[in-house]
Amino acid sequence: MKELVEFIAKSLVDNPDQVIVNEITREESLVFELKVAPEDMGKVIGKQGRIAKAIRTVIKAAAVKQNKRVIVEII
Repeated sequence: MKELVEFIAKSLVDNPDQVIVNEITREESLVFELKVAPEDMGKVIGKQGRIAKAIRTVIKAAAVKQNKRVIVEII
């Protein structure tokens, strides 16, 4: 799933080399921290957070298949 988050983010931004995804394991969930260049932040979040919500929806759908709870944080 980390690769999926990274692939989606790199497809959206102008500086794909600055996309960093950190995977943090918590007690009941898996957290992905997505870091992008400051000028690409708007492209990842989108108008009214629509793109960020879509990214989270796709990742949660992939997580359901693996019976995991996933959180995507955009930093």
